[in-house]
Amino acid sequence: MKVRVEIDESLEEEIVIIHCKELNERIIEMQKTLSELGSPDRTILLHRKDKEYYLPLEQILFFETEAKEIRVHTRTEIYDTDYKLYELEELLPGYFMRISKSTIVNLKHVYSITRNLTASSLVEFANCHKQVYVSRNYYKALVDRLAEKRRKL
Repeated sequence: MKVRVEIDESLEEEIVIIHCKELNERIIEMQKTLSELGSPDRTILLHRKDKEYYLPLEQILFFETEAKEIRVHTRTEIYDTDYKLYELEELLPGYFMRISKSTIVNLKHVYSITRNLTASSLVEFANCHKQVYVSRNYYKALVDRLAEKRRKL
């Protein structure tokens, strides 16, 4: 892979262009990583009753489906969003990951995983009582992503 930096003082913001032969998992991951670096304070529109909230993505622990609604969990609150889980998967930065048919988690907040060989494994979050389950189908991918994230540190 070749990397080239061009300085253009007339630009108002940085532009990163990826030239590639094909779109593969590695290129998609690079794109997500670069997007995260470029917008660390991204927010998402949430609501509760008649009030709208613009919450930084960093504060979100997980998204989950509950009775055909998408609930958004922080350490202390629960909000709603109009997005579907598949839409969130496309929009969210790379530190979010689907861990079951009904849940997307923020990998930055995962504290522990209690493995269960016959059923879903329990995911716990740092400094919080909230928990979710990772299905067996997603367990290995989750553990691999967390291990990769820890290696980068």
